[in-house]
Amino acid sequence: MTADLALFLDFDGTLVEIAPRPDAVRVDPGLVPALERLRERLGGALAIVTGRPIGVIDDFLAPARFDVAGLHGVERRVNDAVTGGRPEDHPDLRARVPRLQALVADLDAVLIEDKGASVAVHWRLANPEDAQRAEAVVKSIAAELDGPYRLQLGKAVGEIVPASATKGHAIRALLEAPPYAGRRAVFLGDDRTDELAFASVNADGGVSVRVGPGETVAPKRLADPEAVRALLYAWADGAPMDVSGLPEA
Repeated sequence: MTADLALFLDFDGTLVEIAPRPDAVRVDPGLVPALERLRERLGGALAIVTGRPIGVIDDFLAPARFDVAGLHGVERRVNDAVTGGRPEDHPDLRARVPRLQALVADLDAVLIEDKGASVAVHWRLANPEDAQRAEAVVKSIAAELDGPYRLQLGKAVGEIVPASATKGHAIRALLEAPPYAGRRAVFLGDDRTDELAFASVNADGGVSVRVGPGETVAPKRLADPEAVRALLYAWADGAPMDVSGLPEA
């Protein structure tokens, strides 16, 4: 059965618990070796599909290097070949980053995460008034860029990304390349930013798994990242990869 599956994993909120700051994430010591064993079991068909840049994922999962669709698919690395993600390809977005930074500079605990080809505003630590203002600011900048770019809202975050970048498109692109081609996609994610990818995976005959609470189009659900890791560790150690037996959403 493993030869028929391709496993795609979100990072924040799925493999690791969401942290107050993007750089404060803690990676469980057993995660990287388990992912390496599982990748071998799947014949290489395992990739991280995330809003993070590839380089940041590499830092968190060092010394391993996995296939990654980063920045919601703006950049991809498959078999060490990297495409997309160059900041210089996004001059209109780059021109607005300084103003975005200035507009939230007086807001306590509002963080700007400049990813080069996208930019995110985080307000998880902010008070309700500042959080509301931060959301309004990122919406206003995104409206100026409407067309080539879109606003993607997640858990206490708003991110301006290229309009063509979605995790669903990224997964479909990965499925066109070996070792993913011809396999059935299994995608685990936790946020509303993952719902479009769930719908895409479902439509293509794959299996989507929502991590945590909330309405979802995914047919399966796991309670939290700890439950995800327990499942992946079991699969890495040879347990049957029976995705049909996962809990219903």
